[in-house]
Amino acid sequence: MKEQIVKIEDTTNLFEAIKHINEYGQEYWYARELMKVLGYSKWENFERVIDKAKKACENSNILIFDHFADVRKMVSIGSNAKRVQKDYKLSRYACYLIAQNGDSRKSVIALAQTYFAIQTRKQEISEKEYIALSEDEKRLYQRNLTRKGNYSLNQAAKKAGVKNFDKFHNYGYKGLYNGETADDIAKRKGLRYREDILDTMGSEELAANLFRITQTEQKLKRENINNETDANITHYEVGKEVRNTIKKLGGTMPEDLPTPKKSVKELEKENKGKIIECY
Repeated sequence: MKEQIVKIEDTTNLFEAIKHINEYGQEYWYARELMKVLGYSKWENFERVIDKAKKACENSNILIFDHFADVRKMVSIGSNAKRVQKDYKLSRYACYLIAQNGDSRKSVIALAQTYFAIQTRKQEISEKEYIALSEDEKRLYQRNLTRKGNYSLNQAAKKAGVKNFDKFHNYGYKGLYNGETADDIAKRKGLRYREDILDTMGSEELAANLFRITQTEQKLKRENINNETDANITHYEVGKEVRNTIKKLGGTMPEDLPTPKKSVKELEKENKGKIIECY
């Protein structure tokens, strides 16, 4: 069968669709999800490509575990039985190495090589620049990410059957903020009527909400949630898990983080609408 020609914009969307973000705001991909996008049907064949990529990583004197993290998942195999399935959490650089060592006869591999090469470089620049940003600049950056994240989350929630979006988002806030709704958070912060609570968060609090947003979107898609009740429960559970992760790491609970004196809206006006773009 002749291989279907894949457009670069379609491939880019596929890579972005399977991207995950951890509690530190770092991107990663699951190998088994990447395998499907790259046109591999058997794990054994794809794992050989991963092994070559890991060797290339080692030959570059880069720690393999920093880019290829082993994970184990329990998957259903029918009749209520489950088994352990091997997988990897891959960095953007790991995905690039896999693309470099993939089957060059596949058109999607060539596109992946270009995509991950360019995006890896952009990500390196972004991370270096982020460290040098002031707190206000970090807030502008993170707020831009949460805007984009909430847009994508709303699209996924709509497909999952959500109609009451205020209620849906409140479930997420209640999980993350120990039962507080958006109105509760606004009152605690002493905000004016209709002032967006996300505009009055510091970079750390915004990062926690970004993790809640992105992981809820992925869970809705991954588990094929198809009704409003389950979507709301999913948002609450993800928010609660993010809260538990912060607690385990010894971090400050989001409701205990300080509210900045200036809102993001004020910062944007001062910077003539400047938004620090993300890659």
